[in-house]
Amino acid sequence: MSAPVYADTSLLVSLYLADANTPAALAAVSAVARPLILTTWQQFEMENALQLRLFRRESSRADLVEAEERLHADLAAGAILSFTLPLPPVLSQARKLTATHSALIGTRAFDVFHVAAALHLKASAFLSFDNRQIALARAAGLPVP
Repeated sequence: MSAPVYADTSLLVSLYLADANTPAALAAVSAVARPLILTTWQQFEMENALQLRLFRRESSRADLVEAEERLHADLAAGAILSFTLPLPPVLSQARKLTATHSALIGTRAFDVFHVAAALHLKASAFLSFDNRQIALARAAGLPVP
């Protein structure tokens, strides 16, 4: 099997909870046709994003339950692969990316962390809607379809 693909959390959230980016997220995932990575950190970030949707009244509690059920089904089916990130090497990689690229690209810390995680996990590609994150992924040598 080919290496899985890293999708940033906002793209993952759009896959599981309908929003304006859902059609683009579905198209991006279909185009790569490989399992997606889900780190424990991304899972936490998704949980928070879903709760924010509830707070903002953009989604209902039933929507959140359905999104979580679909995520668990995709994990069980192997469409999403779960990974635990070892913080020290990922943080070290993130610091190198920051020192080399952040002043030129303007990336935020979590953007850098996503790219560092993808590099650490040897992702075959990087998916995101964030232009700065995409620029950093490309600069770091990750394929961005």
